Amino acid sequence: MGTRPQVGILMGSDSDWEVMKEAALVLKEFAVPFEMVVTSAHRTPERTHAYATEVEDRGLRVLIVGAGAAAHLAGVVAASTQLPVIGVPLSATGLQGLDALLATVQMPGGIPVATMAIGRAGAKNAALFAIRILGLGDPELRKRLADYRRRMAVEVEAKDAALQSRLAEL
Repeated sequence: MGTRPQVGILMGSDSDWEVMKEAALVLKEFAVPFEMVVTSAHRTPERTHAYATEVEDRGLRVLIVGAGAAAHLAGVVAASTQLPVIGVPLSATGLQGLDALLATVQMPGGIPVATMAIGRAGAKNAALFAIRILGLGDPELRKRLADYRRRMAVEVEAKDAALQSRLAEL
């Protein structure tokens, strides 16, 4: 994006794109500058450590990390930075993401990772959670988030009205 990124989105593999793009779409909708990188806790540990240790100096404020299977990426990143890390467990094995969920949520005391749901909903919520964090110091961003939530409420009310119309026709 055109301005200095505030959020970093990390993926353990390019195959994670289909899920993690949900986070990118939300950040883009809110005009929050971000960057995305592929880096692996296991296959490129030096690259991962270097990225995590330098992002704060570059002005990033929150990291969203998606990983499947053993899902160590979020924990490795959290151990290497003071920034908030939001983990998104991904379905990459026959366990359908439960292994990644447990690996991400069961961080030892002292190295926190905020953990979202498995998959697309988790990626979307990770971006919304990052926006909440950034909104603590940005009233305009907080206002855009409040507007977003109001739009969601209006959509639900419209769906209920349509349902009530269908019920009346029975």
